[in-house]
Amino acid sequence: MKLKVVGIGEFQVSDDPEEILVTYSLGSCVGVVVYEPFRRVGGMLHFMLPDSEINLERAREKPGVFADTGIPLLLQSCRALGADLKKLQVKLVGGAELLGSSDFFLIGKRNVTAARKILWQNGLFIRSQEVGGHVNRTVSLEIATGKVLVKIPGEGVKEI
Repeated sequence: MKLKVVGIGEFQVSDDPEEILVTYSLGSCVGVVVYEPFRRVGGMLHFMLPDSEINLERAREKPGVFADTGIPLLLQSCRALGADLKKLQVKLVGGAELLGSSDFFLIGKRNVTAARKILWQNGLFIRSQEVGGHVNRTVSLEIATGKVLVKIPGEGVKEI
């Protein structure tokens, strides 16, 4: 198996059954994982912030940093590999509040809300999720099977 690491503010798509997409240490960031089982096309985005309006220049340079620019690119890239977007299975991971529940900005919660809204606007619904709380998470997607595994400190690994 070939591991493809998705860094912060990046996305990857694949139709190679030998590949596993993985992103590490999702805190307030959100991992959007998509998989089209008939064509076996998968993708993953690791975004940091909900809205590109705060820094349009950065959004142009690195659109994966923001939900509103990264998610559409992820979907377009999956379509380019032959995925039928109507058949995408969507999963969300991350969106924690690592500074405690008193965190004024609630970035994790805002990130999850933004992802849900953008996915809904694209006619997509979340099949499962592992979001919120106060822990970092690592998520992987096996392209051959569509299996999504989430590693949670102190809890081990679970499939979502």
